[in-house]
Amino acid sequence: MIPSSDPLAFIRANTRLRPVPHAPEIVLHVADEATALWQKTEEELEAIGLPPPFWAFAWAGGQALARYVLDHPEIVAGRAVLDFASGSGLVAIAAALAGASGVTASDLDAFALPAIGLNAAANGVADRIVPVQADLIGSDPGSAIVLAADIFYERDLAARVTAWLAGLHARGATVLVGDPGRSYLPRDRLAILATYDVPVSRALEDAEIKRSSVWRFVG
Repeated sequence: MIPSSDPLAFIRANTRLRPVPHAPEIVLHVADEATALWQKTEEELEAIGLPPPFWAFAWAGGQALARYVLDHPEIVAGRAVLDFASGSGLVAIAAALAGASGVTASDLDAFALPAIGLNAAANGVADRIVPVQADLIGSDPGSAIVLAADIFYERDLAARVTAWLAGLHARGATVLVGDPGRSYLPRDRLAILATYDVPVSRALEDAEIKRSSVWRFVG
C-alpha cells in the first residue's frame, strides 16, 4: 500500500489513540511498540513513500511545552498562537484547550497535516486549529504567541530557527520552546521557566524518563 493514496486511512491503521503521558488531558494518534509503523526502518518508510513519521510520537519537548501551556492558560488565552513544526499537533491542541483564539499548526510533512486534523478533532478543538504545510522560518506571525518544541536536533536547522525566533523576540513576540536539552539548543538566548520529568519511549529517547524544560527567548 502506498500511504500517500489515503493518508488518513494510513494514519488510522498504523497508530492508536492514546493519552499523552505527561498531558493526559490530550489524546493523540500515536505509534507504539505494538504498531507496525514503529518497527519500520527508515529504508522501509522510504520504500513506501513515507518520511520519518515524527507526527506519530509525543516527543519529550512537546510534552513539556503542552504541560506548561495547560498549567498556565493565561499565556495563550484569547491570543493567536503559532505552533511551529507541530508534528502531531500536541502543543497546538494544548494551546486551543487553554483558550487560544486560534492556532496555526505548521509542519513540512504532508502526513503531519492530516494527523494534526485527526488529533484536533479527537480533542474537540478542530475548529480552532488550522494545519499549514509551509516553511515559516523568516515569516512574521504578527501578534501571535510562538510555540516550538523539539526543533534543535540538527545544526543547520537549529541555526536558522534560532535566528528567526530571536528576531521575533526582538520585535516583541513571546516565544516559548520545549526541549529536553538537545545538542543545538541555544541556551545562551533562553531563560528556563519550568522543568519536568517526562515519560517517553526508550526507543525514541534512549531513556524512559526524559528531563525536559520549557524556555523563553530572552536574547
